[in-house]
Amino acid sequence: MATLKLMLWNMEWMNDLFGQNGQYRPDAEKTQHMPSATVKHRREHLSKVINELAPDILVVVEGPNATPELQTFADADLTGKWATFIQPSPGMSQCVGVAVRTDTGKFAATPFTTTDTLKMPAFEEWRMDLEDDGIPEVYRFERSPLLVNIKTASGKELNILGLHLKSKLVTSALEWSKWWENADANRRKILAQAGRVRLAFVDKYLSDDATKNIPLIVCGDINDGPGMDASEKKLFGSGVERLMGNVWFPDLTLGSALFDSLSATDQKNMRLEKIYTTSYRDMLFNNMYLNEWIDHVLYSRNKKAWVKNAKVNLKLAQGFLYEVPYKYSSDHYPVTADIELD
Repeated sequence: MATLKLMLWNMEWMNDLFGQNGQYRPDAEKTQHMPSATVKHRREHLSKVINELAPDILVVVEGPNATPELQTFADADLTGKWATFIQPSPGMSQCVGVAVRTDTGKFAATPFTTTDTLKMPAFEEWRMDLEDDGIPEVYRFERSPLLVNIKTASGKELNILGLHLKSKLVTSALEWSKWWENADANRRKILAQAGRVRLAFVDKYLSDDATKNIPLIVCGDINDGPGMDASEKKLFGSGVERLMGNVWFPDLTLGSALFDSLSATDQKNMRLEKIYTTSYRDMLFNNMYLNEWIDHVLYSRNKKAWVKNAKVNLKLAQGFLYEVPYKYSSDHYPVTADIELD
């Protein structure tokens, strides 16, 4: 029984590495969104993390603009041979993509196929009366979701939906009421996007005879964690919990691989603070760093015990991610999990 190692990672403005025609910018050039690092620094630190964790499937968040750029990275800096794909997002430079390692004998000759989500009605612009005030508002996905079908060498398959939902972070110094207005607006967008994925895609996927028995992973930077913050309480909804499903339809709900990794006691008492996938400087708390769990690996329950050993990789062989020799890699920690389909 072959075990596939899935790695989900927000790679923080990976597009900064590339210039024209899918080629790297000069090694010594500073990167725009991490000005203390050069292109060479970022290439070396990103690839070091991936090569050390050695995934079979890598879901990339904040990837480059185009598939040739991700393929350049894989060919030049990653161990082994890889097939890659970036889902285009018009007007955006933080795309979602996938890379599958093809030289291990674990996958079919054509390891994956993709569906252009720009052409799927589920992910087109939509209207929603989120506040139940009789006024439908227009919503859209800033970053187009990734939909990829993986095929193994033994003939098994799974589908992966990769997401990067609206950021809830308010980075500007604003008058207090304006800050809350922006914070509430960001939560509305996250809730709308999570609800759209759930109602227009996941519910249908898990109900349709053609797909309901095919294992599904929904993963990515959801920009939301369990429970409700002050803004979400006004909306009576949590983005990630809405994405996971409705308790009245348990067969359609998604499990959380990282929640599964907690001890039985921590699960029972909902002690979730041990799980965090990024840290950020919060202006409301005197620029203190706060930990957040916003990157998730969710899975369908149409197959028993098939996603296991999930882990947020805070520390690697040579230190913590924010330290040398990894400090210029990303502001998110990579999440890994084992997949068993046979």
